[in-house]
Amino acid sequence: PTKLMLEGKTAVDIASILLDGLGMEPLGQLEPKPKCPCSSEKLVRSLRLLPREEVDTILREEGKVEARCEFCGTVYRMGKEEIEKNVLEATGDASNDSDWEKEIEDKSGN
Repeated sequence: PTKLMLEGKTAVDIASILLDGLGMEPLGQLEPKPKCPCSSEKLVRSLRLLPREEVDTILREEGKVEARCEFCGTVYRMGKEEIEKNVLEATGDASNDSDWEKEIEDKSGN
């Protein structure tokens, strides 16, 4: 299949070749689109999972926090005031997914 892809064949073309004689009929096609679930809220959650002393040290030495999503490459930057505000306003347990999801819902008004 890799050679076929390099020749410019589509997924339907490749399936037709591989399944020749089996009566393959495509039901539909989807255009793949990259979608990354990263967000600034996830950065705040990650910061809340670190010991407070470590976050304070980073802020004292760097004055900000910068993180890059390994999947899509988006860079998130937060200054000291924004971090302190978000960490102080945070409720629930950052290590508990349901607490964190509820907090995000409450912030968005849903």
